[in-house]
Amino acid sequence: MSKHRSFTPEFKAQVVLELLSGAKTTAEVCREYTLSAQVVNHWKAEFVQNAPRLFQADLRVRAEQTRIAELERLVGRLTLQLEIAKKASSLLSARRHKNEL
Repeated sequence: MSKHRSFTPEFKAQVVLELLSGAKTTAEVCREYTLSAQVVNHWKAEFVQNAPRLFQADLRVRAEQTRIAELERLVGRLTLQLEIAKKASSLLSARRHKNEL
């Protein structure tokens, strides 16, 4: 009974990078790691297909950071307005209390 092997993403990336860098051929990689050419070619195709997503993540992170900065500024502004309103309210209450006496 043959057992299905599983490989970590790090291992797959290492194998594909060896191929893409030209350090080793597909045949060399297959012999060294006892892999079939079909599996290695599948990993390579998947790697190349998903490579653009790596750079899209950078754009998404930048957009999120910009949004967070905007929200932090808004929170700061609203906190300041609340403090001013509280101070004005306490001053008006004190003035009313003083006039009632």
